[in-house]
Amino acid sequence: MAKRKWEIISSELVIESPWYNLRRDACRLPHGSVIEPYYVRVHDGFSVIFALTAERHVVMTRQYKHGIGDVVLELPAGALEPGEDPAACAARELEEETGYVAPSFELIAEFAADPTSSTGRLFLFLARDATPAGTAAPDVTEDIETVLLPVADVIARVRSGEIYVQSHVAAIYTALDRLGLIGVDAR
Repeated sequence: MAKRKWEIISSELVIESPWYNLRRDACRLPHGSVIEPYYVRVHDGFSVIFALTAERHVVMTRQYKHGIGDVVLELPAGALEPGEDPAACAARELEEETGYVAPSFELIAEFAADPTSSTGRLFLFLARDATPAGTAAPDVTEDIETVLLPVADVIARVRSGEIYVQSHVAAIYTALDRLGLIGVDAR
């Protein structure tokens, strides 16, 4: 079983912007080979929120994602600011993107976003009793439609492929498992 880490011989940040940071490394592998360049996306990670209303509706967002050039249906989510606590990010992003707030945010999972070429982690929060008591304030790059879906409809849309962002599919199934709704009719 491989447990040895790569040795970083040199490292340089080659792209630094508000949306993307890219590092170029030279690495020595455990058996001695050198890989140069090896690129790594550098970021603090992001919080994803499975927000559930008292009526058992999931707060979702529909928005354009330029990387794939398509409009996607997904959970509210956003990048952590430098030094920001993931729970604070979750509360901020839920309100900024949807206008919904919740009394508490329970961390239910942490995932490596892309361990081969990224430093980021996904922090998944469950927010119960979400209400539209906040003020939406999307970023300049965001044109967001808030969508409320019954839990059963969320499951159906994942199964049909309408919800297809990989990290959000994993987040949805993880949240449903935490809620005890995997394998049962959630209506």
